[in-house]
Amino acid sequence: MGEKLLHQRILENVQKVIKGKNEETKIVLAAMYAGGHVLLEDVPGVGKTILARSLAISLGLSFKRVQFTPDLLPTDLTGLSVYDRKTETFVFREGPIFTDILLADEINRATPRTQSALLEAMAERQVTVDGVTHKLSDNFFVIATQNPIEYEGTFPLPEAQLDRFTIRISLGYPDKESEIEVLESQRIRHPIEDLKPVGTPEEFSQEKQKVREVKVSQEVKEYIVNIVDATRHHESLKYGSSPRGSLALMHVSMAWAYINGRDFVLPDDVKKVAPYVLIHRIIQSTESKILRESKEDILNDILEKVPVVAKE
Repeated sequence: MGEKLLHQRILENVQKVIKGKNEETKIVLAAMYAGGHVLLEDVPGVGKTILARSLAISLGLSFKRVQFTPDLLPTDLTGLSVYDRKTETFVFREGPIFTDILLADEINRATPRTQSALLEAMAERQVTVDGVTHKLSDNFFVIATQNPIEYEGTFPLPEAQLDRFTIRISLGYPDKESEIEVLESQRIRHPIEDLKPVGTPEEFSQEKQKVREVKVSQEVKEYIVNIVDATRHHESLKYGSSPRGSLALMHVSMAWAYINGRDFVLPDDVKKVAPYVLIHRIIQSTESKILRESKEDILNDILEKVPVVAKE
């Protein structure tokens, strides 16, 4: 056996500190390889921060965490120009957004104005302050968290911002065996203190390039578009996914195929990642909410009904 590929080393490394969440970690890694961003919607204490930190450590990337609060200003994120009395000029002081991996903790606690400060950064990997554009890292990656059970004092993310997140995922509680492992591994100290890099930012860039070379057949592209189109016409949905959802579904499917050792995308790859990519992009009808249908059930219905496109 030859040397393990970077994504295999990353997954093994992260598993030292995140127990029993291998598939969820793979999905988040696929979003990273796809050049996207992740919305982690989960209860406190299940390892969201540790996941972000362990990914950064594994790749030798810089990491910053920002606690979003109602009084957080856009300039607290982006930075601002400060007057330097010595040079009698304004000097730009970078904010925490100038990093490789940014953990935006409890993003829905900040005002819409501050939330929107992330939009340009997430979409274009740059920020504009006082009319000057500043480029962010090529590896810039946002993991935003929000608590699904505590809505008092929060500002729900607008649809435009939700659409910027490539995937939405929940880690969930660990199973009993994994939780026992957590207790044992943290009995004396947290294992993340001993975590070491297993790759470099340069290797990460090279692997991301390989992901872009994964083949997507015409039939698979048509299958992706048919699924997204079905969200726009389903009787339980008021609005379906935008074309950005189609692109995200293709890119994450490519990354998922690569992580699973293939240089081509299968329809099964698309079906696997579709719930993570599309659920936060669809809006239920009022009737559907009254009937207490879940978005997960609606999307599963779509995935069951949309046929795989056969080769001509």
